[in-house]
Amino acid sequence: MKKNDLNSLRAKTVAELRKEAAKRQVELSSFYAKIKAGQEKNLKRAKNARRDLAQILTLIRQKELLEQRAENKEHRKREETEKSP
Repeated sequence: MKKNDLNSLRAKTVAELRKEAAKRQVELSSFYAKIKAGQEKNLKRAKNARRDLAQILTLIRQKELLEQRAENKEHRKREETEKSP
């Protein structure tokens, strides 16, 4: 995956990234089937496909953690304002 592709993925939402990850997972499984059948000789494509999928899953996790951190900060602020008289 090129840097421009990765930057465009960073701009997507978590739901869009999940759809992209599911699509890549299907492509990867069909690619493995082609390898087993002897139809595909370029094994480097499998390596790149796995890497692309891992990058997408990493972006999803990063976005989830950022959302959690934001929610925790809001929760702490609310607790502090409720405790102070």
